[in-house]
Amino acid sequence: MKTCRKELTFRTQTRRAYLNITPQVNAALAESGVREGLCLVNAMNITASVFINDNESGLHRDFERWLEKLAPEKPHSQYDHNGYEDNADAHLKRSVMGREVVVAVTNGKLDFGTWEQIFYGEFDGMRDKRVLVKIIGE
Repeated sequence: MKTCRKELTFRTQTRRAYLNITPQVNAALAESGVREGLCLVNAMNITASVFINDNESGLHRDFERWLEKLAPEKPHSQYDHNGYEDNADAHLKRSVMGREVVVAVTNGKLDFGTWEQIFYGEFDGMRDKRVLVKIIGE
């Protein structure tokens, strides 16, 4: 069995952002040489997320509005966590959007359903954050 581990690093220009990272994951898969197996992609920071959905900008705006209703950034004073930092909302948003995805690898390709893509969700950005890509298989 082969294994491959790769870290991706992202730094967004805004506090919150949604990045399609499918091309980077595809590149890691090609590099691995794995033809049949599994690909794990997970955010390595507690205020970021990895999830699968459609690459549609209206949907991304809907995520933003919905998450702000669930866990609004401001006022910062509404959260017990906020003291030294002001990112309690980012922790909550990550809890809703998820930490990782696992995608089957078939014939050397990510085995997606229709319209599926892998996204990195940033909820407390403007600094370096890491995403792990771990691929196992034959």
